[in-house]
Amino acid sequence: MSIVRSSRLAGFGHSVPARRVDNAEIEAQLGLESGWIERRTGIRARRWVGDGDTLSGLAAKAGEAALQDAGVSRNDIALTLLATSTPDHLLPPSAPLLAHRLGLGNSGAIDLAGACSGFLYALTLADGFVRAQGKPVLVVAANILSRRINPKERASAVLFADAAGAVVVAPSGDPEKGVLGVDLASDGSGYDLITIPAGGSNRPFASGMPAEDVLMTMRDGREVFVRAVEMMSACATRALAGAGIGPAEVSRFVPHQANVRIFDAVCDNLGIDPSRTVRTIKDHGNSSAATIPLSLSLAHKARPFVRGEKLLLTAAGAGLAGGAVVLGI
Repeated sequence: MSIVRSSRLAGFGHSVPARRVDNAEIEAQLGLESGWIERRTGIRARRWVGDGDTLSGLAAKAGEAALQDAGVSRNDIALTLLATSTPDHLLPPSAPLLAHRLGLGNSGAIDLAGACSGFLYALTLADGFVRAQGKPVLVVAANILSRRINPKERASAVLFADAAGAVVVAPSGDPEKGVLGVDLASDGSGYDLITIPAGGSNRPFASGMPAEDVLMTMRDGREVFVRAVEMMSACATRALAGAGIGPAEVSRFVPHQANVRIFDAVCDNLGIDPSRTVRTIKDHGNSSAATIPLSLSLAHKARPFVRGEKLLLTAAGAGLAGGAVVLGI
């Protein structure tokens, strides 16, 4: 029996809701001049779910696409990881339902609440599982943030979107494939920068609670920007060093699509040509953990990844939690 030395990305998939929400609709609601949102964020439109849509349903469509792309047997998937901040319910977790809907009868399943960096944490866990067990893993990141937006708060109302992205991580005997370098980080001193104030055990739901208390709020957008750039740049630098490659060897840079100014600043800090950045924010907005796998799937569809490419992924978000992963294709 051969030893599994590494993992590989075997399949990609994504799903976005049908409803497209252009900036003009939000700018009118907030009393902003035309073009204000795109100038400050790079976003032109985003997708929002409709009545009756569910997180598990959106995730299942992305997972189905990734499984089809990978061509692996559903019976072989040994673990399903769902990175989300908007599960169907606080309890039970949504991942077992997702695995059931996809017919993954031999799979364990768990939710991961890592906010915008959740996909990177799930991908790192998947890589370790594949190396240890030699069995494929389905990783899905999905969010329905339109139901968590406070429409009166400009800082978050202009950004957030709904989407799902997925990858199948499979065994590989090629040490040049899969996760080549990884760095994960957290800074709890920024814990209150992006929050949903109520609904957890610290402040449970209560009768008469203002609606705003269970919606997302961003306390200081400027500080979020500065600290996100710092964390993403530092994690990416360490992940590249761990992989033994320099910025010039990065084939495609796939950052969390939080704000175009954030990932352009990270490019500047790392010395990566902006032309190598995968950009999906213009038409899809910020769907938190889903943005990186969504971007991977869209990029692969537009120009398929080829053997030998090196991808750099990085994210930072609420918590503060962040990280970076270098992938070999």
